[in-house]
Amino acid sequence: MRAGFFGRDGWTALGRCQLLSLYGFLVAGAGMLAGGALVLLPAGVGFRLLPPAAGLLRRLSDRYRARAARWSGRPLSPPDPLPHGASARRAGAAVLGDDGFWRDLRWAWLEPWTGGLLAALPLALVEYGVFGALVQPFVWRRLGDGNWYAFVPVTSTATMITALLLGLALIVAGLGLAPVMTALHARLTHRFLAAPRSVELTRRVARLTDTRAAAQDVHAAELTRIERDLHDGAQARLVALGLTLDQATRLLESDPGRSRALLLDVRAASERALQDLRDLVHGIHPPVLADRGLADAVRSLALDSHLDVAVDARLPPARLPAPVEAAAYFAVSELLANAAKHADATRVDIALAHDGRHLRVSVTDDGRGGADASAGTGLLGVRRRLDTFDGTLALHSPPGGPTTATLEIPCASSSPKTSSSSVTG
Repeated sequence: MRAGFFGRDGWTALGRCQLLSLYGFLVAGAGMLAGGALVLLPAGVGFRLLPPAAGLLRRLSDRYRARAARWSGRPLSPPDPLPHGASARRAGAAVLGDDGFWRDLRWAWLEPWTGGLLAALPLALVEYGVFGALVQPFVWRRLGDGNWYAFVPVTSTATMITALLLGLALIVAGLGLAPVMTALHARLTHRFLAAPRSVELTRRVARLTDTRAAAQDVHAAELTRIERDLHDGAQARLVALGLTLDQATRLLESDPGRSRALLLDVRAASERALQDLRDLVHGIHPPVLADRGLADAVRSLALDSHLDVAVDARLPPARLPAPVEAAAYFAVSELLANAAKHADATRVDIALAHDGRHLRVSVTDDGRGGADASAGTGLLGVRRRLDTFDGTLALHSPPGGPTTATLEIPCASSSPKTSSSSVTG
């Protein structure tokens, strides 16, 4: 991290400290407003003041949560939404029973002291350093013998230069300390404002329950599809093939020409049945995915597509779990189909990466945009596939494009196979 005098990170962190110091006044005001509403509860008016005060406090804490997550790169679990009531008294009583409100209130009373001090220290060093480096050289003669800068009596040119150097040192120290203070502030924000671990576990259990139910529905639908495809496709062709073969056998001696024609029909029917079985297997788990891994399977999708598709695969030598590879493969296939059928795209860029803990796949097309992840069965199907692995789908599709779909699946690599490279198809 660059934190020297000319370091961009130091100045950026110093700006964040300034922002935190200004927001500290708002937090203190919101905390006092909520505290005042609590004091007025016995008079009855507090029940009317408490819900809006708690709402203001929640909006400020949500901003701090988002800022802490952005600055630290660590997600921060928000509390449950504030409860509501049919009347002012019921709404106030519901807020009083909400753990998230009390957590926000405790943070609002501590933030001006803890976060305020953390933000003020680098600012004080830099501002006092600026006074010594940029102000003292011009005003020291006018201030007389009682002019001191820190521990330096500025009464001569030599002591003025000493004060200037000390001011520069304080600026450098403040810029170096600012990133440390902002990181520490983000950690404190996580500690004060993140939902308790029990709440996170409860949410995770509920999410896993929902995703398991969805996965069971998807599994049942997939079995039904396979059974229907077998019954209407390969099975019907094989039954017809057997009947035709039996007829050809009976005509073998009495009408060899007719028997030969029927045998040719049998060969053609067997080829069609074999192709149906291949298509069915390809829809369950493509052979190229099983044999060569996710990167080469996505490249095969790129080569088969009529769009201009560029694939940048930066995957580890070790293979990812087979279910994860299958989910990512079919998700990319669906996104490519959407880009071709609905987005009027001409080019698609696919990026595959793995950081040791998560598989990240981004698919960007130059289509017309305006896609909605909550509409249509294609994207909903992708999301259901990812929910099985606790994965996420983020869609950015402004009107006019481009559209970027980012998939992230928690996983670790397994057996060594596959390499990293890129291809354009």
